[in-house]
Amino acid sequence: MQDQGDDIPGTEDEVSRRARGKGKLLRLADYEPVQAERILGELRGYWEGLRQGRAIPARGDVEPRGIRRALDYAFILERIAPGAARFRLAGRHLIDLMGMEVRGMPVCAFLNTSSRGRLSDVLESVFRGPQIAELVLDSPATYGRPAMSGRMLLLPLRSDLGDVTRALGCMICEGEVGESPRRFDLVSDEEFPVIPGAKVLEPSPSRAGFEEPPAPWKPSSRAEPAPAPEPITPEERRARFRLITGVDPTPRGTRY
Repeated sequence: MQDQGDDIPGTEDEVSRRARGKGKLLRLADYEPVQAERILGELRGYWEGLRQGRAIPARGDVEPRGIRRALDYAFILERIAPGAARFRLAGRHLIDLMGMEVRGMPVCAFLNTSSRGRLSDVLESVFRGPQIAELVLDSPATYGRPAMSGRMLLLPLRSDLGDVTRALGCMICEGEVGESPRRFDLVSDEEFPVIPGAKVLEPSPSRAGFEEPPAPWKPSSRAEPAPAPEPITPEERRARFRLITGVDPTPRGTRY
């Protein structure tokens, strides 16, 4: 038995419906809006499940099928220098934001230059702590680029060598992408200990003058010697000359 609301195959209603829907792009987000809190919570819960009594899980424990809902927003970072990391893997959402493949790119490429210093400090605290970090991002509206807001989660991982040089994370942005690439300002960040109750390592500037204003200029304390005063009288001027005797004044090679 067929409900009254269904279209009967071959009828005019079905043909017109198909004609209207032909060539129309359907997006999954139109039917299931992105829920940032849910995806962030699921990814963090998955990371917690990988620990199995350890403080930090290993990179080899991460499997794509375990984070299917967050796969488009997830990424794996590799620490390449103090305060610097690059993408080893990245989901489709990050590729759409940048407008290109992001594998191998530094994570700071998603932030404006004014926010990259703070991101570098947060990254280093995640690897050195190790600890968890959550960032709030914002991209104001400009020509061809509607306003967007985003969240980023960073979860430390151990490499195959046992050192904490990897991180599992995700980046979720809400709003239309518009013209790519999209870059964001780091509005705020919050760090969490890996073990509840442990001390949090506050992100600090990686080098002097990076986040702090330069020190005020101070003159040197060593006094420079005062120049000798110019002679005033003819007697003082003649005292500066010395008479040399016993030297033949005739230039060498002169013949008479």
